[in-house]
Amino acid sequence: MLAKQAAPQRAHGVANRVRIIGGQFRRRLLDFPGGTGLRPTPDSVRETVFNWLGQDLPGWTCLDLFAGSGALGFEAASRGAERVIMIERDPKAIVALEKNRTLLGAAAITILRADALAWLANNRETFDLVFLDPPFDSGLAATVLASLAPHLKSGGQVYVEQGSTASAPPGFIIHRSGRAGRSHFALLIKE
Repeated sequence: MLAKQAAPQRAHGVANRVRIIGGQFRRRLLDFPGGTGLRPTPDSVRETVFNWLGQDLPGWTCLDLFAGSGALGFEAASRGAERVIMIERDPKAIVALEKNRTLLGAAAITILRADALAWLANNRETFDLVFLDPPFDSGLAATVLASLAPHLKSGGQVYVEQGSTASAPPGFIIHRSGRAGRSHFALLIKE
């Protein structure tokens, strides 16, 4: 039996398009490839998360693991993040991310084609904020979350989105959480 795929995301009636909701690139539309199973974080959820974060991220360093459409990373750059590293392994998604970075003139964004787990194992940089939105129902969120503490600055935060309720691993507290459809999302803070 074939698994039913998620309906394509739509912005302004066009499939496979996401809208930046705040900051410098507000209202800009970004295309992403179809057929790759990408499920960008919906506008309403991104709005909630950035309300939790305080809207603007001036001087922040952010990591967007499993970048996919790049909706979260582009949103962070739009809101003043000094540096956003996007990690993605799908070649079609990489092409779209690079095209959108050029379209926006988003110099703060670095796009790396890599496996997120392998890249994280070799990373020595620390971040103010990590976006953790792995492929839906992959079970990767809990595994990655458990290993993120060394990659965060003191008081650093992790946004996690997955198919089940997030649990805080040792060294983290759940600051806020919510649900949209089948997606559960939470903002965790490193203690």
